[in-house]
Amino acid sequence: MSQPPDILNAPIRQTLVRMTLPMMLGIVSLMLFNIADIWFVGQLGTQQLAALAFTFPVTFSITSLAIGLGVGTSATLARLIGAGEETNAARMATDNLIMTTVLMLVIGFAGHWIIDPVFSLMGAEPGLMPYVHDYMTVWFSGSVFLVLNMVCNSIFRAAGDTRLSGSIMVVSSVLNLVLDPLLIFGAGPVPALGIQGAALASVLAWAVTTSFAVYLLCVRRQMLLLQWPELGQMLSHWRKVMEISLPAALSNMMTPLANGILTALVARHGAEAVAAYGVGNRVESLSLLVCLAMSMTLPPFISQNYGAGQLERVRRVYLGAVRFALVWQGLIFVLLFLFADPLSGLFTDDPEVSRWLALWMVLVPAGFGFQAITFLSASSFNALHQPMRAMRISLFRLFIMYVPLGWLGSVLFGLDGMFAALVLANGITAFLAYSWMRRYLRRLES
Repeated sequence: MSQPPDILNAPIRQTLVRMTLPMMLGIVSLMLFNIADIWFVGQLGTQQLAALAFTFPVTFSITSLAIGLGVGTSATLARLIGAGEETNAARMATDNLIMTTVLMLVIGFAGHWIIDPVFSLMGAEPGLMPYVHDYMTVWFSGSVFLVLNMVCNSIFRAAGDTRLSGSIMVVSSVLNLVLDPLLIFGAGPVPALGIQGAALASVLAWAVTTSFAVYLLCVRRQMLLLQWPELGQMLSHWRKVMEISLPAALSNMMTPLANGILTALVARHGAEAVAAYGVGNRVESLSLLVCLAMSMTLPPFISQNYGAGQLERVRRVYLGAVRFALVWQGLIFVLLFLFADPLSGLFTDDPEVSRWLALWMVLVPAGFGFQAITFLSASSFNALHQPMRAMRISLFRLFIMYVPLGWLGSVLFGLDGMFAALVLANGITAFLAYSWMRRYLRRLES
């Protein structure tokens, strides 16, 4: 098994590339994980697909909590590892997995009782509720494995081992891809479980990879301790992790809310505009993939060097990430701008949808570099144990800049104005986030 890079001493650019590439593969596999669920469930019928769509806000909320717990885990562990406190890091990792297990068992149990009121409030019709129950009952029962999986991956990343983290993501996606058709449609002695099979496939994939991850952490990496925890120390560790995790989770939950508001603004221009905007959001996810992977590898690098007192390396890696984001996303923008018309034709045969999508491609991607700077700055603040600064950046971008300027642009200049306003919002937020981070780094160095 290969050793993770030496984050404290190896060349910065080479280390960041080595850490980022496996995460890119892992993120792509997670996207395929979700696409596989949607595609196979879509074969069952419109009602099952609609039921799956209704589950997304609830499952995304739990996933946001998992992401937040991962951010807090990675930041606290990496700082201890950088400071040379491996035993304390292992104790904290162990305590954090205990906390995650207890928390998710409670949430999973409570989830069974809220299915009817929550989904009725969301507007799910009575005819969809049996399918929602089939899916969410299994999903809530196994959600502990989803969150443990993500927290285990964050422990690997804290030690700089993004290869194992990315590999676990890939294996989980492959297992889900194999199990989905088997459990949904049945084969041989395996009964057809329908939409319940989709949930069971996900749970089994998470359970298998989580078990393997815990084995590696405990036996191979010695990053977990098989000792009874001391209550006071464990509670202290829980508090330290949650101080970072909760703001990170909240920030993540705010993104779909802001997108929902913007989608409502786009809807004023017709169903074709909404369809184009939906495709645009997926193009955005792919366009930002490299920088998104970097936002997952930057925190352990920064936290370890912060713990070791190597603030010059922290400054250099942050500035290098910002420069790369501007150049890389600038190239993406140029490609989308030049090939907007033929690319939009690949996604739809409807000329009106194609027109709106082409307009999106020549305007919105101009702000992707700024958007990348914003989330790279937020993840860097989390790595420096400044979660409230990171959350303020996210909230400022979404609800002070993105939504208000998008609304104003839409009212004054139509959809063209809204798309241009989103670029402006990203630009202003990026400038402020970058300036704030530079000032904070100078303060640390002084």
